[in-house]
Amino acid sequence: MIRAAIWDVDGTLVDTAEIHFAAWQAFAAAHGFAFTRADFAATFGKRNPEIVRQLFDHDADDARCAEWGEEKERLYRDATDRAGVTLLPGVGALVEGLAAAGWLQGLGSSAPRANLDLILRHTGTAGRFTAVVSGDDVTRGKPDPEVFLKAAALLGVEPARCVVFEDAPSGVAAAKAAGMACVGVTFVGHHPPERLRDAGAELVVPSLDAVTLEVVEGLLR
Repeated sequence: MIRAAIWDVDGTLVDTAEIHFAAWQAFAAAHGFAFTRADFAATFGKRNPEIVRQLFDHDADDARCAEWGEEKERLYRDATDRAGVTLLPGVGALVEGLAAAGWLQGLGSSAPRANLDLILRHTGTAGRFTAVVSGDDVTRGKPDPEVFLKAAALLGVEPARCVVFEDAPSGVAAAKAAGMACVGVTFVGHHPPERLRDAGAELVVPSLDAVTLEVVEGLLR
């Protein structure tokens, strides 16, 4: 039976959190706002329209959200292109192991598609992900399950045959709401392991170095 792995990106596949933070700070300063570490922690993983309305303009219309979101993302992409990005420990081996075992794989992220394309290009992994669902493709961000359900549909795999890899409680909650198993990863340290467990992750690990193909397959038995 076909199985699928659906990957969150930032904090799970790669770590560009500091580049995101610097981009939001630069955007905020240019518009006369403050942007703190607490603001970043409270909004990380959300879609840009949600962040703009939560922190900068509660009444922003869709056009303003799109304009400001794209301004920030240009800052992020320019900085990421300069700095480069690599896969987090254990990711490459697990992606290759899943592919060799016949698993389909996709991405389910709140980030804009242009950001995901940039990361796939830098990491050389585009050929491993049959489905890519970005924040541009959904109307509701995590913890709503829309992003993961769309990825599963594109892959042609039932949600119950999918395993999600996530680093955030909202992402874990989205996976569970979609009816999928979930591995929580704490490597980047954004959230303590107990928060991922409380959100419903069947397995929480400090790094994907600790996760074998057999462990992932066991989550679907």
